[in-house]
Amino acid sequence: MPAPIKVTNNQQSSRFESEAEGHTAVLAYEIGGNRITLTHTRVPEAIAGRGIGTALVEAALSFAREHHFQVEPQCPFAAKYFAGHPEYQSLLAK
Repeated sequence: MPAPIKVTNNQQSSRFESEAEGHTAVLAYEIGGNRITLTHTRVPEAIAGRGIGTALVEAALSFAREHHFQVEPQCPFAAKYFAGHPEYQSLLAK
């Protein structure tokens, strides 16, 4: 069984991060008022296909729920995740 994917919130850089094999995957965000905008997901090719991007989005959504933020998924990867997970629709910014 693969090790769990560790995601940290680097608030100083406004991004969620996950490291694997010397590579760093990121989900960048911006916070304004009661909204968190997910702007860009980048998973290096060397560590792609392992669920790291999904783990980054899930960490961002947990953070949003915990802090009562509405989520604006500008990033295509995050928007696709939202479309496939109706349990998070209540977080979607109107």
